[in-house]
Amino acid sequence: MLRILMAGLVLAFPVTAMAGDYLPNLFDVTVVETWDTLNVREAPDGKAKVIGKLASTAKGVELLGRDASGKWGRVNVGEGSGWVALRFLKPQSSAWKPAELPLTLSCSGTEPFWSFKTVEKGLVFSEPDQPERPLSLRKVMDRGIEGEPMRGIIAGDDKGRLTAVIQPEQCSDGMSDRAFALGVTVILDGQEQPSRMLTGCCSIAP
Repeated sequence: MLRILMAGLVLAFPVTAMAGDYLPNLFDVTVVETWDTLNVREAPDGKAKVIGKLASTAKGVELLGRDASGKWGRVNVGEGSGWVALRFLKPQSSAWKPAELPLTLSCSGTEPFWSFKTVEKGLVFSEPDQPERPLSLRKVMDRGIEGEPMRGIIAGDDKGRLTAVIQPEQCSDGMSDRAFALGVTVILDGQEQPSRMLTGCCSIAP
């Protein structure tokens, strides 16, 4: 139910600003004096309450969405999210290379708790009270649209296989007020355990 409600927020917090300009992506704070900070506000308005700050040297800020004017961007700060003026952010090179995964990608879910993160040539899957499970990356698929973050993933080891689809959507971890611009569905199958389907959210923040 929560995921359905969050999906309804896409119109309020668009994941993309225009064709070919896909989010999430990583940005650096710019044109802020070294002694100053960039305000993160409760709403996309210069008079809105300040709920956090980004350092003038902050890099790898994950931009999650833009307001309707295109002048404000949604970012996470602490355990919540807010809005910064986009004139103070400059983009890094796109995190989304064709048929690849960002090395900063991490995905997780609750009920049950699980997570995976990218490493060189593979993934590491984790669950509470279980040893980390390194998985070899067998296939990464995209739709051939430059910069689009939707990805299909197949990875595995001698115990079984992980298949996942990551796609742009407003997503909540159900535990904090942080925002995510990617949702994921994971299917685990193998001979040692029954097949399982998991859902969660993903981030590319370093």
